[in-house]
Amino acid sequence: MENNLAIFDGYQVRREYDSKKNIWYFSVVDIVRVLIDQPDQLKARKYWNKLKERLNKEGSQTVTNCHQLKMFAEDKKLRFTDVADIQTIFRLIQSVPSPKAEPFKLWLAKVGHERIQEIADPEKSINRGRTNWQKLGRSEKWIQQRMMGQETRNKLTDYWKTHEITKEQEYAILTNIIHSEWASVSVSQHKKIKGLKSQNLRDHMTEAELIFTALAELSTRQIAETDVATGMEENAAAGRQGGKIAKNARIALESKTGQKVVSPTNYLESHTPFDIFKK
Repeated sequence: MENNLAIFDGYQVRREYDSKKNIWYFSVVDIVRVLIDQPDQLKARKYWNKLKERLNKEGSQTVTNCHQLKMFAEDKKLRFTDVADIQTIFRLIQSVPSPKAEPFKLWLAKVGHERIQEIADPEKSINRGRTNWQKLGRSEKWIQQRMMGQETRNKLTDYWKTHEITKEQEYAILTNIIHSEWASVSVSQHKKIKGLKSQNLRDHMTEAELIFTALAELSTRQIAETDVATGMEENAAAGRQGGKIAKNARIALESKTGQKVVSPTNYLESHTPFDIFKK
């Protein structure tokens, strides 16, 4: 699942993209907030709960077609919330008297089509990612490093895919091997240092942490390509070697500056992608 925000008339709408099904799922409560123009998220939720009761009594399939996904809530914690695909949302809109119904339908059709366009033209995805980070107050330097790091990561995982690394658990194990080597802490330990729980570690890294992560993964891929590493054992060995290159560079920098690269700094208290209830 790919997590994103979309904005309509000043309201932010949570959505997740299921890449296996090629479907966007939208938060129903956020949709209701837009339709009834209700800044108070609690009141919007109560409205949706009453609407669900009425639709169930009427035997409507709209509620049946909704299901739950974990999304970040107002308190910045992952919580289950009702979601629905675009077709179900269209049917839901018909049940809510609103002057925004028609323009909102057009907007939904547009944002639902975004992902298809981005698959055909990856540059659109890159530009949208940059715009989102800018809205969240990240510096241009941080954004550039985050996106370059993601490109480096993608090239590494592309290599793994073609060299007998196929399971999600294998990706996680190899990633942790590389990270533990360069940072001298595991991914989970690094998240604990930053006070993170379910959040994406890389979204809360400093510029230096992003650079060393990218160096470790770049080195890993180039070593793997040179050795034609295949399977878990050989790619794990490449990961340890690549991570060590970044570790040595980290130690040299820390020795020179007297500052630790692995930092407790995070973006939890700043404007985050999940501060969704501000109009």
